Amino acid sequence: MFDDPSESPTERSITPADRAREKADEFRMHAELAAVFEAPRKFGAQVLSDLGAEVARDLQRTIGKVEKARLTETPVLPPDAWPDASTVLAIPKAKELSTQDYHIHRRPGEVMMARWLTGDQVETFYERLQAHFDAAVGAFREEERQSNEWKQDPATLQYLDALDKLEYRMADRYLRPIIRQHKIFVLSTQAADEMDIMHLCDYLMGMEAADVVGKASAPPEEEPTERDRAWFFKLFSLRGIVDDAESMCFFTYLQKSDEGW
Repeated sequence: MFDDPSESPTERSITPADRAREKADEFRMHAELAAVFEAPRKFGAQVLSDLGAEVARDLQRTIGKVEKARLTETPVLPPDAWPDASTVLAIPKAKELSTQDYHIHRRPGEVMMARWLTGDQVETFYERLQAHFDAAVGAFREEERQSNEWKQDPATLQYLDALDKLEYRMADRYLRPIIRQHKIFVLSTQAADEMDIMHLCDYLMGMEAADVVGKASAPPEEEPTERDRAWFFKLFSLRGIVDDAESMCFFTYLQKSDEGW
């Protein structure tokens, strides 16, 4: 969920433990995407076109303001950004929007989508996040061991051992205990210049792309090209405590890559 580091793996020496941690970070980001967007398949959540233009733009501006206030080395927000963060998390109550569902505002080639969670929904999110991560890491460990253990190469064996020792508590990684104990606000992001919109909609959400981005912007039904499927994607994850309730907001900005972000 944190932004990708600017330094690429090829620019530094990678130890077996580093390799294992980098794979874990990949699985962590994929687990987040699955947990954020699976609700139509798993929980009957709806995609609602009720995020009006004014609310959507206000939300986008406020999220952007909060992101700029964030300290570069940590997703923890400074206190002067807490009022804006609290405002974002309180939008469902202020605007009478449902939690769990996905609220969308569309323009040609552009989509803003917000999903809020509160109370028990937050608990379920973290359970699903951990389950997705554990499943991915477990399957990868088994695959790597079956494919590479026979080589008996010392570096490979160290890498496999490092994979076996990986143990991520996702709630800790996402600073949940600190949020609950100290009542702080946290904002983290994940971005992709070219997200496959069909992977996001069809695979993760279990919906037709046209039902999410609109028929005019969706890839053609027959033989869509990579360019047809490519969208700029940025996910903002805001967490905190509002009115004594643990709350989350996932704000997603999508723009067709050929629209010139």
